[in-house]
Amino acid sequence: MTENAAPDEHVPGGGSPAAPAPGRPPTFTSWLRSRSDGELAALLAARPDLAQPVPADIGALAARATSRNAVLRVLERLDRFTLQVLEAVIALGDDRLSEPVGVQTVELAEALGTLPLPGPAGGGAASGRQGSATEDGAAGDPLADALDTLLELALVWPDRGRIRPVQVLRDLIPHPAQLGPPARVLLAGLPHGAAARLARDLVPDSTAHTPVEAVATLLADPGRVLGLIGQAGPQARRLLDGMAWGPPNGTVSDARREVTLAGASSPVETLIARALLLPSGDDTLTLPREAALALRSGLLFREVTTEPPPFEGTPNPGEAVTRAAAGQAFTVLRAIEELLERWSQEPAAVLRNGGLGVRDLRRAAQAMDTDETTAALFVEVAHAAGLLGADDRVEGEWLPTRAYDVWRETPPERRWLRLASAWLDSDRVASLNGSRDSGGRVRNVLGAGLVRPAAPQARRDLLGEMATAPPGFAPLPGSLASRLSWRRPRRQSPVYAELVEIAAAEAAALGLTGRGALAEHTRPLLEGEDDAAARVLAAEMPKPLDYVLVQGDLTAVAPGPLVTGLARDLALVADVESTGGATVYRFTEESVRRALDAGQGVADITALLERHSRTPLPQALRYLVSDVGRRHGRLRAGSASGYLRCDEPALLEELLGDRRAQDLGLFRLAPTVVASRSNRAALMERLRQLGYHPVPESGDGSMRLSRPEARRSDPADAPPPPGGSFRETARAAVRAVRAGDEASNAARTPIPLPEDGPPGSRNAAVLEALTRAAKDGRRVWIGYTDTDGRQVSRIVEPSGVDGGFLTAYDATRASVHRFAVHRVNAVAELDGPEPEGGDGVPGGDRRGAAEPH
Repeated sequence: MTENAAPDEHVPGGGSPAAPAPGRPPTFTSWLRSRSDGELAALLAARPDLAQPVPADIGALAARATSRNAVLRVLERLDRFTLQVLEAVIALGDDRLSEPVGVQTVELAEALGTLPLPGPAGGGAASGRQGSATEDGAAGDPLADALDTLLELALVWPDRGRIRPVQVLRDLIPHPAQLGPPARVLLAGLPHGAAARLARDLVPDSTAHTPVEAVATLLADPGRVLGLIGQAGPQARRLLDGMAWGPPNGTVSDARREVTLAGASSPVETLIARALLLPSGDDTLTLPREAALALRSGLLFREVTTEPPPFEGTPNPGEAVTRAAAGQAFTVLRAIEELLERWSQEPAAVLRNGGLGVRDLRRAAQAMDTDETTAALFVEVAHAAGLLGADDRVEGEWLPTRAYDVWRETPPERRWLRLASAWLDSDRVASLNGSRDSGGRVRNVLGAGLVRPAAPQARRDLLGEMATAPPGFAPLPGSLASRLSWRRPRRQSPVYAELVEIAAAEAAALGLTGRGALAEHTRPLLEGEDDAAARVLAAEMPKPLDYVLVQGDLTAVAPGPLVTGLARDLALVADVESTGGATVYRFTEESVRRALDAGQGVADITALLERHSRTPLPQALRYLVSDVGRRHGRLRAGSASGYLRCDEPALLEELLGDRRAQDLGLFRLAPTVVASRSNRAALMERLRQLGYHPVPESGDGSMRLSRPEARRSDPADAPPPPGGSFRETARAAVRAVRAGDEASNAARTPIPLPEDGPPGSRNAAVLEALTRAAKDGRRVWIGYTDTDGRQVSRIVEPSGVDGGFLTAYDATRASVHRFAVHRVNAVAELDGPEPEGGDGVPGGDRRGAAEPH
């Protein structure tokens, strides 16, 4: 591309680029339109907010890409060097006297103190190249790479051999490189008399048309600026040196005073008289950009670093790091499963503010065998993953969700991936639990006070930076902080630093890092490659076992994680005594009775243990099971207020004579039946406390045995399962944008529709036109009112009209769609693609680059 040529235009829908119309200047919109589908997809993948919702056409995409909030979001992702390059484009691209606004790459290289890009001046990225730095022979050139990044993010764009920033950047970065405004801007704000006085004193022989132009031309010459500085004297020079590297503003009284060269009596007045300081307010003087650049010898920054500081830390074997992280991941799974299983039987209460109480959190920590801070993290992650939710009762309770049952049956690596992905994307910070907000209220787990919108990005920044270290390398916290300060300079703040510190601790607790280094299964997770992450983690995860080791002290040891069925059966017949590398279960009378109450018999319990134990069952355990089973169910409790029935009158006689049972008010009705003043539930509970083993019975005399009820709730917002990439969505969005752009700008001949006439005549005309297009197999343009009331343009290929609906292929959706005919407000025949769009608007966009739909 030559320096003065406009970028080639992309024909909507594909095909060869069309030549730009003669004399039509390029616009940001036309440059976006000239980008290939792959480059637009890369833009949407890098800036996902631009595709939510999908823009109607290229003009809408341009308006969204240059909006204030969208540009602010992408600025936060630039590293220090790329941000310096962008500031250089803004600083050097302002106020060209005779050339197009913008800057050439050779000027950037000189101002940044880097080597010029290969090739002729104005070549490479400045000429609007579409490829990568490698394609232009500039592989490894930091400036070329930074410009490619800015072009890919659509923060700058090429214009006739120069690079231009999007307009909103001049407002968002008003002092690029700590420079003040150009002299022309400051001079334009002076009264005409003040500007004329400066022109008479400084350039009396100028042939410029206006005083502003005369003085601005003078200050545009660095040699003449240095001459003016030399005339000002040493005190004035020291004042300028203090302002040269910013900030460019100083406060004085009566900044707008009129000063002549002859009447200047102080260093400040000397500088004002020579236009080296110009008023920008009633009490503010500003150093013009040209004067600051002259003082800096043409350099924009004191220090330009193209790479972050080197890592400092400790190397570790990569296998050891991944193994340690996988072990922690297994601990997370076991802890969350243990808690949710317990809460399905004995749920925690929901506080009035929607959170979890301190006592319930303390019990949860005991159940998961961890501290309260880690317990809070696990509870929050389970909630974020959709495994935990509050029921809809007035007295709310925290319960596992129905998604938990499905999650429990999936492989361990997939279960962990769901938890890790939920943590990465969650805006809640569990470590803030127990702190106080600005109103003095205590923040609770699962409550509303733990939301931090910047938390997801802080986590990804931290882990992404750790991913740049060699495998197994554990960076020191200070080293990581320094690199993050270079990598994300616009995000640095005490809040961001706190979020990064918290993210490091939480990542270790969840198994994303091990020994202070990033685990190998975390690297593909950060790239959205969940299958690869699952493969790496599965190789290191402990394999589920289908056996235990029953010991003579009435315990069973599980030397690893158990398969789901065995874990649930064993949890029913025994209590968990300790966890760690191995889990210890203890058999007690209460645990065996729990299994019997659930409907299992003595033979069932014995067979379960014999089937899954690698050691012989000890005699003591057999005696315990048989003894509890022999006593279980001898008493039957029913409803009168309550009664007891027993086939052994001697046992009832023993109970009636037991002084501990006097509070039950027992009295005999028959040799095998005793009644009570207490109801059945209270009666059974008290008898169990006394060491008896009653079971409930129904009205027909049969025992009512059942497993404990497993209660479930629905999550408020169940997250999508992990996996997938935005790249596919971005490509689909580009197809829709191209189709919408074609529909908006296609040359067309409207089909007349009656404005007046009998009711239904307009719809009849629309039906006739669409039916004729379907019969002829022609594409047509339609104006359509969608269900949200928006007026949209579509190019469709009709296949039939039936029952008041048009069935047609819609390129915007890339599928067959049905349109309600009464919503079609215009129909036009296509005359073929029009290179520049309709109505002769530069760039082919009738709304202009900055006007959204």
